[in-house]
Amino acid sequence: MIQVTELSYMGIGVKDIDAWKAFAGQTLGMEVADEGEGDRCYLRMDYWHHRLVLHANGADDLEYLGFRVAGAEEFRAMQIQLSEAGLKYRVGTEDEAAERRVLELLTLSDPSGNPIEIFHGPEIQYSKPFHPGRRMHGRFKTGTGGIGHCIVREEDTAAAYRFYSLLGMRGGVEYKIRMGKRIVAPVFMHCNDRDHSVAFGIGPQERRINHLMVEVDNLDDVGLAYDLVRKQKIPVTITPGKHSNDHMYSFYLRNPSGWMIEYGYGGRPATHQSEYYVEDIYGHRPEDGGFGPDGDSH
Repeated sequence: MIQVTELSYMGIGVKDIDAWKAFAGQTLGMEVADEGEGDRCYLRMDYWHHRLVLHANGADDLEYLGFRVAGAEEFRAMQIQLSEAGLKYRVGTEDEAAERRVLELLTLSDPSGNPIEIFHGPEIQYSKPFHPGRRMHGRFKTGTGGIGHCIVREEDTAAAYRFYSLLGMRGGVEYKIRMGKRIVAPVFMHCNDRDHSVAFGIGPQERRINHLMVEVDNLDDVGLAYDLVRKQKIPVTITPGKHSNDHMYSFYLRNPSGWMIEYGYGGRPATHQSEYYVEDIYGHRPEDGGFGPDGDSH
């Protein structure tokens, strides 16, 4: 089976692109790259041309997720794999690939309509070292783990599991945890050493995306970000704590579009074996909503 190798990039629609630029650079520490296109700008986390694209279209939601395959041969083989599974896709034009700064891409949708892109050959800018938007003790941890992870909306968890399995991902339930009066059992899917790249199954949610996790390689940057968030009076949705599944020390904050960013350090590699947990190691208390699918704590 051909496998995607990482969740590489994400496009998000925003209402207030200026607020997002300030948030991404001055709070998160990403590099804001505005190339004068008017309707978008780029956020860098490493040597890649970008890891996130901000589209000024007013959506305040996920626009697309970009998953990488190793090269041209795998890209062709993935098309055969999708066709044999009965999944519809479209191969992007040269202009569309150039817009994403990749060599080739195809587009399709997951069972809940989340736009998915599969590509190979990203533009890497080794001549343009990453320059954080504010002082950082270290850097973002990407590498083979990609951009990080996200939780997306899925009405049919079983169908979503089958879909992402057909992309070569594997995983399963990692938590059985109480959210108010109900027990939820979210599914976590991984494709590399990161514990998971995409997860779903937390229940109904208004937006396509619940949160994006980005990881730094220095614990002090989590503390620095937390202090900045408090000073800027940005809502903290889940207080600092440590997850049981990926052992990530993190906190969650509200971004200008209203969904969440998880800012973390120290995630352990995927165990590649099934186990589940009923609570986190410590911390991670809901403050401004948080654990509910749309920041709803009840």
